[in-house]
Amino acid sequence: MEQIKYYTGILFGAGLLPFAPGTWGSLFTLPFIYLVAFYFHNAGVIALVLITIFLSLWSAPAAVRKHGEDPGCFVMDESAGQTVTFLFVPFHYQWYTDIWILLGGFLLFRVFDIFKPFGIRVLEKISGKFGILSDDLLAGVYALICLQVILYLINVL
Repeated sequence: MEQIKYYTGILFGAGLLPFAPGTWGSLFTLPFIYLVAFYFHNAGVIALVLITIFLSLWSAPAAVRKHGEDPGCFVMDESAGQTVTFLFVPFHYQWYTDIWILLGGFLLFRVFDIFKPFGIRVLEKISGKFGILSDDLLAGVYALICLQVILYLINVL
């Protein structure tokens, strides 16, 4: 069971890729987000947020035991935060427009996750699995707000 938790936490190897494992974890989450949104719409994305939060909290202790506090290879928290970014996003279900929405949400989330403004860095300092996850969730909320504003402005202008 410990190995299953560990491999879930590193997103089945995405967290072991070189150069910015959090970016890989976020990127590998995008197809799942889109497929869930395509088939289950907003309810599916809400469910995916809850599932990724659960999986992050469930698997974090295994990664911490193996690598120490908040290990870089643990990327399930990025998966949860990235999923938050796409809550209630109005996809068109046409790849040539939705790819830009996915790319925009991905970039916004990574900017907030990397630079950690507006209280995100404070949450990162919380110890344990809740600290590992909470900063990514707040980065996802900020990215969600920015993405929604951008999409609104594009539709209005």
